[in-house]
Amino acid sequence: MTRAIYPGSFDPVTMGHLDIIKRASKVVDELIVSVLNNNSKSPLFSVENRVKMLEEVVKDLPNVKVMSFEGLLVDFAKEVNAKVIVRGLRAVTDFEYELQMAQTNTVLNNEIDTIFFTTSLEYAYLSSSTVKEAAYYGADISKLVPETVVNKVYDKIKR
Repeated sequence: MTRAIYPGSFDPVTMGHLDIIKRASKVVDELIVSVLNNNSKSPLFSVENRVKMLEEVVKDLPNVKVMSFEGLLVDFAKEVNAKVIVRGLRAVTDFEYELQMAQTNTVLNNEIDTIFFTTSLEYAYLSSSTVKEAAYYGADISKLVPETVVNKVYDKIKR
């Protein structure tokens, strides 16, 4: 059985993330969407809220589950017995960083491989930061995030 992890902050989950999740879930037996608990960042949503939002968004994908983690990704992968890391690429600038991370992860644990999914063209511009900025200025974000996430973002921004 091939178990993969798709790590990220998902703050908030976007349509681009969901696109990668759906596509990756078709090529692995089990996909664990792994929400990073990074204390050095100031996220809009707590880890618990991000996990709940993702669980809601992926509830119709039977081979996808959501978990949070902190620390090194390769340690988490070993803990959940995942052999594959899934990453999305929007542009060439993403590739340089992601390649470096994939190579570092391989050095730290040579039993783990990284597979890259290029972002669908309709989401190539999209990031969680873009969503938050657009929402902050009152823009319509309904095409940027899953329907169940829209009001959660606006509610958080208003506080």
